[in-house]
Amino acid sequence: MTLWGEMMSVKLIDHMGTDATVANVARVSLGRTVEKVGPSEVRLIDYLLKHEHTSPLRHCFASFHIVAPIFVLRQWGKHQVGCSWNEISYRYVQHDAMRHEPWAPDIWRGQGEGIKQGSAGALELQGRPSSIYDEAVDAAQQAYERLLDQGVCREQARAVLPQGVQSEVIWTASLHALLHFLELRTAPTAQYEIRQYAEQVSKIVFELWPITLTAWRQQRGNV
Repeated sequence: MTLWGEMMSVKLIDHMGTDATVANVARVSLGRTVEKVGPSEVRLIDYLLKHEHTSPLRHCFASFHIVAPIFVLRQWGKHQVGCSWNEISYRYVQHDAMRHEPWAPDIWRGQGEGIKQGSAGALELQGRPSSIYDEAVDAAQQAYERLLDQGVCREQARAVLPQGVQSEVIWTASLHALLHFLELRTAPTAQYEIRQYAEQVSKIVFELWPITLTAWRQQRGNV
């Protein structure tokens, strides 16, 4: 399952566990298991989430291949508990602007008054910021390639690349960690760009664990 395009994407590459897994783990002390989720299991999963009995969620995992700009991945990488993270290294491979086209915003936002973290609405004038940004990105890419042509090693030349450069990550997280990620990164206070990715993760999580995610959403008033 791949969402978005090749340049910016969230792709599910593997997973383990189902909604039935969550219920069966919770009932292991009773020696009871089910193959399919019925009304009793739906109630159990709702109870687990309502009372924050989260250990059964840690027995389910999903692995994703992510293509995203570096500034988004630096926020994403702060989620450590219950997660594993491996990223492409431009120390080992040369950055290819054709394969990883630099990120550019659809809309430039302004800095709102009194907002230390975050942004306000769209700027009235969009053309000039786009020109400035494109010029800077092109200059950085050209400087990078010139440094390589001069024999500079990749691990040093990469320092001129901007935060808008796309990178690739394999991210594996437990269902518990995924819900924590979604709670923080789909919130209105999260940066818009990472919220876009979080919404794609949410769609995949729903496909894998629809009962658990539905109960989680309902308890937060986010159906």
